[in-house]
Amino acid sequence: MGILDGNPKDEPMHYGEVYGVWMASMGAKGMISCYQAYMNHAGDKELKHLLSEMLEMACLESKELDELLTEQGIVPPPALPERPEVHWEDIPAGARFSDPETAAKLAVDCAAGLAACSMAMGQSIREDIAALFAKYHTKKAALGLKVLRMNKEKGWLIPPPLHIQRSE
Repeated sequence: MGILDGNPKDEPMHYGEVYGVWMASMGAKGMISCYQAYMNHAGDKELKHLLSEMLEMACLESKELDELLTEQGIVPPPALPERPEVHWEDIPAGARFSDPETAAKLAVDCAAGLAACSMAMGQSIREDIAALFAKYHTKKAALGLKVLRMNKEKGWLIPPPLHIQRSE
């Protein structure tokens, strides 16, 4: 039996997997901090609900990725300090992120997360790591669709220039 046979959890991680998992954990921790701040700025109930879902997902990712790193004897990236809860009304209008700005950021995060998960899946030789990122990919795709629908329904979507064929 070779070194890469049997239970994937008994296999060593290669440097690309270590880096990918470490960076994904760091990214999730950054999202936790940002989404906590955005929760303070959001006024729309549906946006707050989506932020809550994305915050929950980032917390789960951070926890699972840190466990994976720790099992391999790798120190996970540090967590950022918790954001205090602030009432929306206490943030001056000029300093507050608007709901459309926050929703656009969520859409960008979902798109970037899909690309990052795809890359991590593609470079993984450990099946459990590839499956973990496939799970995250699926969740990010579903949340990205919710964000897109919300942006369209609320009139927040700013489409790129549309190409319309004109008959001559």
